[in-house]
Amino acid sequence: MRISTTIFLTDETITPVRLARELEERGFAGLYLPEHTHIPVERTTPYPAGGDLPREYGRTLDPFVALGQAAAVTERLGLGTGITLITEHDPIVLAKQIATLDHLSGGRFTLGVGYGWNREEAADHGVLDWSTRRRLTHDRLALMRALWAPEPTAYAGGFGRSVRASQAWPKPAGGAPRVLLGGAAGPKLFARIAAEADGWMPIGGRGLTESLPVLREGWESAGRDPKTLHVVPFAVLPSPGKLAHYAELGCEEVVLQLPPGDEREVLGVLDEYARYLP
Repeated sequence: MRISTTIFLTDETITPVRLARELEERGFAGLYLPEHTHIPVERTTPYPAGGDLPREYGRTLDPFVALGQAAAVTERLGLGTGITLITEHDPIVLAKQIATLDHLSGGRFTLGVGYGWNREEAADHGVLDWSTRRRLTHDRLALMRALWAPEPTAYAGGFGRSVRASQAWPKPAGGAPRVLLGGAAGPKLFARIAAEADGWMPIGGRGLTESLPVLREGWESAGRDPKTLHVVPFAVLPSPGKLAHYAELGCEEVVLQLPPGDEREVLGVLDEYARYLP
């Protein structure tokens, strides 16, 4: 099982360049970065984990800029987002950013997609009807896939966004990046994964024993090859038993949570996590 990591990189933490180099030298498989463009001060949306919102949420580096730095100083390290809030982007520009990063890194990019939780943040990006954010996410993902298609392909979406058949290069290295959809287990999410994604990115990895058979059944019912399903437990605090359990369930990658600390703190935790490397 591949061992990757995620971290809230900020202006106060270890740098992307230093972290990426250390991860690759130690043999970790990948680096996934989260995204928040800003956190409105006047916020009524509760923090999903409860309590006060941690400081790092309002100081997060742009994941694509940070991953570009990581790509430039590594050769094998996987690069991903965990997760990208597609509704907060212009999808034509985002498609270009993703294709460029995947092309320049030699196909190392994974697009983790999520729906978000912060209503005020999304509203500042024009997502005024919160109930539409899931459909809007998939509409924009479909538009991006049209731009990644090998031949000029038009797309007319349901939210007033469209793109003409266009020359849009570079293309992602494999035609399209691996897409993992985040979110809580449920029939609607699993149907979306089976129809539009390459796998699931469950935060914390709880409840997989019960939910994975349901996802796999839906995946195969949609005509997808069971061998191609990627399930990547995300933001995991590891223990030997927990990782062994994921491996028994058939998970080929797990993403461990690093603290949003300075260089000394983060490298110390990496040394602890190194014992889990295959």
